[in-house]
Amino acid sequence: MKQEQPRYIDPLMDFSFKKIFGDVQNKDLLLSLLNALFRGRKHIVDLEFNKNDHPGNSIDEGGAIFDVLCTGDRGEKFLIEVQRSKQEQFMKRALFYTSRQISGQAPKGKRKEWKYAISEVYLVAILCDFRSDIGLKDRYLRRILLCDADSGEIFHEEFGFLFIELCNFNKMQFELDTILDKWLFALKNMSELRERPSNFNEPIFEKLFDMAEYTNFTRAERSAYEMEQKRRWDNYAVMEYAKKQASEKGMQEGFEKGMKEGEQKKALDVAIELKKNGVPTELISKATQLNIPEIEAL
Repeated sequence: MKQEQPRYIDPLMDFSFKKIFGDVQNKDLLLSLLNALFRGRKHIVDLEFNKNDHPGNSIDEGGAIFDVLCTGDRGEKFLIEVQRSKQEQFMKRALFYTSRQISGQAPKGKRKEWKYAISEVYLVAILCDFRSDIGLKDRYLRRILLCDADSGEIFHEEFGFLFIELCNFNKMQFELDTILDKWLFALKNMSELRERPSNFNEPIFEKLFDMAEYTNFTRAERSAYEMEQKRRWDNYAVMEYAKKQASEKGMQEGFEKGMKEGEQKKALDVAIELKKNGVPTELISKATQLNIPEIEAL
């Protein structure tokens, strides 16, 4: 018997995260979230989605990543990389992506005239199911900048990280005082809610909950979302089995091999099922993290 879907989707799954925040038609949602995160240090009045989409290296790694060119209220331009992350080596991956955003600004020639006029770069990462293991365990928002290790003096403020650690956000509905509180509560709890909370009466949240309602999805979108759900559940089972095998054999290699083979097989099974249901190739790619040539070859 098919399990009944909750009223609202899980906004932290790859497919729904990109649908909510990665579409130019919904840029007011991303603007609201980003401005709440910057807490007045920046006020973004417009943003432009770049065409970069960097999938994860494995189907449970978390590949919902996109970057936006932002315009501040003083006309300044800066880049923000947005991630929905669940993965090992997270800190190194965060450094990699932000470094790429910086190095990518260098022109092919005329560097003397350019004079290293680097735009500001920030990475915003929503850590879904794990902590960054830095600092206090009760912090749910971390702002990280380059600074002097001894004095704490800021070395460079135009390159930084904002980590949202939802594991540490435990406020109840009646404790939500700010727009940021409401955003984090919605991200963490939306899929378990039966109705929009009464204190979420701002137009931006009315739009968020309306577009996150499962019944408002197209048939193709529902199929893609459900298949990603199934992939997540199956992948969890594969991971648990691989851990057990590795433990019994006392071999890390057994775990890694089991994970890799299980993940690839589940992704292919999901893609085949979606193709049978007529789901567009692009949606299948988002739901499974397989590339388009792989899907077309099935």
